[in-house]
Formats: sequence, C-alpha cells, structure tokens
Amino acid sequence: MERTYEQLSPFELKNKLISLANKHGDTSIWSMLNAGRGNPNWTAATPREAFFTLGQFAVEETRRTWKDHDLAGMPHSEGIAKRLETYLEEHPEAPGVTLLKNTLDYGPKQLGFNPDAWIHELVDGIIGDNYPVPDRMLEHLEQVVNNYLIQELCNHVSPRGKYDLFAVEGGTAAMCYCFDSLIANNLLSIGDKIALMVPTFTPYLEIPHLSRYQFDVVRINALEMDERGNHTWQYPISEIDKLKDSDIKTLYVVNPSNPPSIALSDQSKNHLVEIIKNYNPNLMIITDDVYGTFVNNFSSLLAELPFNTLGVYSFSKYFGATGWRLGVIAIQQENVFDQLLKELPPEKKEALAERYGTITLHPEQLRFIDRMVADSRQVALNHTAGLSTPQQVQMGLFALFGLLDHENRYKKLTQEICYHRQKLLYDGFGLELRNDVFDAAYYSQIDLLVWAKAKYGDGFCDYLQANYEPTDILFRLAEESSIVLLNGGGFGGPNWSIRTSLANLDDAAYTKIGETVRRTFEEYATSWRESQTQSAK
Repeated sequence: MERTYEQLSPFELKNKLISLANKHGDTSIWSMLNAGRGNPNWTAATPREAFFTLGQFAVEETRRTWKDHDLAGMPHSEGIAKRLETYLEEHPEAPGVTLLKNTLDYGPKQLGFNPDAWIHELVDGIIGDNYPVPDRMLEHLEQVVNNYLIQELCNHVSPRGKYDLFAVEGGTAAMCYCFDSLIANNLLSIGDKIALMVPTFTPYLEIPHLSRYQFDVVRINALEMDERGNHTWQYPISEIDKLKDSDIKTLYVVNPSNPPSIALSDQSKNHLVEIIKNYNPNLMIITDDVYGTFVNNFSSLLAELPFNTLGVYSFSKYFGATGWRLGVIAIQQENVFDQLLKELPPEKKEALAERYGTITLHPEQLRFIDRMVADSRQVALNHTAGLSTPQQVQMGLFALFGLLDHENRYKKLTQEICYHRQKLLYDGFGLELRNDVFDAAYYSQIDLLVWAKAKYGDGFCDYLQANYEPTDILFRLAEESSIVLLNGGGFGGPNWSIRTSLANLDDAAYTKIGETVRRTFEEYATSWRESQTQSAK
C-alpha cells in the first residue's frame, strides 16, 4: 500500500494519514497529533483588535455622510484624521487603541503623509466601498509595507533603489502569478531550464512539470553535512556552481527553506552573488521568504541581489493569518525582468503589445510587475484587479505592528515558541540539537537514516531499506499512534526524512512525537535483531 502513495504530494498523502489517525472518530489533540501542516496555533491579537476598532470608527464615518436606517454613505476625507484622534481619546479602553494612535502618527511623521489622506485610505479601505486604486496596491499602505519588508527581509538596510509592491491573495497567489506572467511575457518558455533549491515547498517541485510549463528542472541540493555526519541543510559550493550554466533562466528559492527552515548561509549568498556577476547576470530569481521573520538579522536575496530578484512574502505564518490570504510581491524598479522584456525579439514584442494594448497606449513601456497585475485578471479585467481593500488594511496593520514593536517583543515570543518545541521534539528523539543561527525552527526535518545509523549502525539501515518503504513509518505512526507527519522525500529531501511542523501543536505533543518515533524504531530494531539471530542459526 505504502508504495502506491509514494508518488503522491505530501499534502495529499497527509489526507490518507489523517483518515487513519482518525479511525476511532476522536479528533481531540491527544488522539490525533497532526504535525503535517504549517498553520501556527498562535495569532497576533493587537493588530486584529486595531482592525476591528478602526472598522467601528469607519462605520460611524459612513453614517456621518448619509444615515437612513440600515443605509449609510461613503466616508469623507476632510478632517478625518482629527476625528479619529478624537474618537480614540473618547474610547481609551477600546481594543487596539494604542496601535491606532501610533498608526495615526506614523504616516505623517515617518513617511510624510498628509494626515487626512492617510486615515481616509485606511477608513475607506476597511469599509471596502471602492475598487483598489491603484490596483497594484493602495498608495500609502504600499509605503508602510515596504518599510516592513526592509526591516524584516533586508535587516533594516534599504538597498539602493526602490521596491514596487503588488498586494496579492497570499503566497499561493504570488506563486501562480509569477509562473504565469513569466510564461505570458516570453521570459520563460515551455521546456526552458530552471533551477530549484531543494528541499523546498512541494508545489515548487510540482508546478514546473505541468503541461503548460514542462520545464527542465535542475536541482540545487542541500547536501552539506557537519563533522558528525548530520545535515546542516546548506548548499555546497559545488551545488551552487550549477548556476554558472547560463541556460538556466530562473532560480526558485524558499528562504528559510521548507521543510528544514534553514536560511541561506552568508557563504552561499556570497557565492551566488559572484556567480550572477561573472557567469549568469540575467538569472531571474524568485525568493519566497515567508519564514524570514523567525531568523534574527535575516537578509533576503531581495537585499543581496535586488536587480535579479523578485521577492514573495506572506503574512500568514508570523501573524497566524493563513485565513486572511495576505501576501505581497516585491520587485526593485530597476530589475532584470524589465531588462529582458526590452531585449525580446521584435515579433514577441509585437505579440505582447497586442496582449496589453487595451490597457495602455504604450504597452512596450509596461513594467513586468504591472503586467503581473493585468495577468492576474486575464488582462481584460485589469480594471478590477487588486487585493480587496479590507485585506490590504489588515496587512498594513500587521506591518505597522511589526514596525512599531521596537523591542521585538512579539518576534521574541514567536521565536521562543518554535525553539522550545524544537528542543522538546529533539529531546523526545534523544537527539542533540545543533546551535544554528540560520535555523528558523518553524519546521524540523530529521533524516531517520542518519539518526538510525548513529543509533543502531549500518547493518540496521541496510535492513530498513531492504524491508520497508520510507512512508511505512508514516502509516505506522498514523494508524497505531494517531501521529501525522509528512515525508521529507516529497519535498525533494532525503527519502527517509520526516517533516514536522513546530508551529501548530501544543508543546507537550512534540515530546510525545519524538518518543513515539523513537519507540517505533526500536520495534524495527527488534525485528532486525531477530532476523540476525535467525540468520545465524
């Protein structure tokens, strides 16, 4: 049975494992420990409180302009900042008031906003009574989120130039838009060579092989091991050197990685910079940095290679907001994507001019990020493109909350949750935890063969591989112990590795997971010893 499920995506395999884990119909946490999905079990309360209090003020503003029982009008901008200030003074106990007061000040003092224009954008946005204008992202909120990205993804250092942002429906939408627009604009063609840094989020492995893409995929493998023979989940120079091949047009990176959740080392980033400079200057890089906030002093390729890199960030994990579907795409105004568009042959430029000719008189000047906005609505519906304005306001409040938390209290809380659970898991396994400054600790990927070799020796590893499939342990854990983990091989990692989310279960569950896996392997080892005894006879 297990071999049949080997070919499934880990997230589809998870459904089968859950059905086994739930076979008794009891879904309480102690009957099923589902560490397969990365949805955190915490939420950021303060920016949500601010959202709902701002929403109440916004409704009052609509009733100021038109009040007829259930019907109200649209908020007016003149004097709205002062009215919000008064409202907050009159409701000092309302949830989120402090953040809203700081929000009121932040725009004018830090970014030079007109107070009324700033607050009206938030109020009109939260009411949701207008299409998003500009469709790519609301003007003031784009600047706020840009500052947040500089803080969290660029280690507070703003690269030369300016980022343009496109607010999207979570990281999932960002992935789809990136793949589709690269194809639509002839920056990638069916059968082109692309590179993936693996292990990686499974869709990045699966999407390139769809019939509409059929890319030739080069894997950049995280093969580095430490002196004890344990994975560091970093990339040897020899693997990064594969990118010297100028036929590789695009590199896809999840940084920190998923599932190891290890950030690229400085050595890897520096070597990548050298390769871009000397061998492959037109390499297009897509970096997905959703877990960057869990690593101190994180610096994305968006900061290290701004000309070549398109950055994707989702607010889902850090703020416990997967249901909000909040993501953003960032590209520097001077970038390789626009350069390559200019270098397309005349016949392809003409076809693209026809594609985008209905939305601009000068389609040849349309930048790649704005083409992504149009492509997200099949071009013809460009005038209704854009993330809903209430979503953008919540995104902005999340960003402001992060910007105004000067002591990083929230960041430290979320990091401590993950690190503590990681320690409990490793203690349960009986493993020593490596001290790694690049470790986000959002997931854990443990190679069971490496662990088994250290614990039982090479003979046991040979027996294990000869008699069991890598997913056998997953089915056994689900059926016997109601524990759901994912197979690391499905993420492009070692076949006998397992991926555990450290974000979504109570602390004590991780001790139980580690102890149960260890006990299950001891049962395998007992069978191995018995087989050795029988062979000796």
